[in-house]
Amino acid sequence: MGVIAIIFVVFALITLWKGVVTVPQGREYTIERFGKYVSTFTPGLHFMVPYMYGIGRKLSMMEQVLDVPSQEVITKDNAIVGVDGVVFFQVLDAPKAAYEVQSLEFAIMQLTMTNLRTVMGSMDLDELLSQRDHINSRLLSVVDDATTPWGIKVTRIEIKDIRPPPTLVAAMERQMKAEREKRANILEAEGFRQAAILKAEGERQAQILAAEAQKQEQILEAEGRKEAAFRDAEARERSAEAEAKATAMVSDAIAKGDIQAINYFVAQKYVDALGKIATSPNEKLVLMPLEASSVIGAIGGIAELAKKAGVK
Repeated sequence: MGVIAIIFVVFALITLWKGVVTVPQGREYTIERFGKYVSTFTPGLHFMVPYMYGIGRKLSMMEQVLDVPSQEVITKDNAIVGVDGVVFFQVLDAPKAAYEVQSLEFAIMQLTMTNLRTVMGSMDLDELLSQRDHINSRLLSVVDDATTPWGIKVTRIEIKDIRPPPTLVAAMERQMKAEREKRANILEAEGFRQAAILKAEGERQAQILAAEAQKQEQILEAEGRKEAAFRDAEARERSAEAEAKATAMVSDAIAKGDIQAINYFVAQKYVDALGKIATSPNEKLVLMPLEASSVIGAIGGIAELAKKAGVK
């Protein structure tokens, strides 16, 4: 009896231990009764009848990541490129993920690789290299729709690397080099053009400034000539006024019978005649007549007239 009691106690303890299930956070367990799914245990403490009920699948409900292995893809323009990527997914319905598909992660990976070849094979190489975000969005849409019946949600698909063949890479490098040289030549030509424009503009401004300076110089010169002419005219006017005044004075003296005034007119005519003789190009020798002393006397008469005018 003692052995049977011990066996019964041990059996009861084992049964109790199997009947208590603790589900950690971020996971869910499917419960089967004789191999058939009946319920799902969420995180926490649960109890079940052992031997009749058992745990079927233990599924992680957190977001998971799968590394898509590298593979070769033939593009629309027959270029062979190597591609790899990553897939992020999360289980939303534990029973579907457990019983709708065999080897969930393997199925997701194969589905992603197949659609990766399909999407990228319909594009040119230039599109692959420049539209990676577009490829990611197309892959995400296709794979997520295909995996929805499995109770999972594909949250993101990212292409990690696209590797063209070495020969194509070399050709692309030559193309890039030629493009850079072309841009450098264009920039250099543009620089020469701008320099020529600036030089021509500078010369034009210099010519404008020189013309403006010449114009100002001509204006100042004209104003100077005008001023000189004005002063010369003023001097001639004053001289004419003085001569007229002298003539009037001499005329008054002649009217009064002054002999000195008559001598003034005779001396003036005599001096004018002597000046013409002296400036003549045909005359090299000038002989003064004996009457020159009378001319000197006439000049003295002029002085007398001036003194009389001053006294008055």
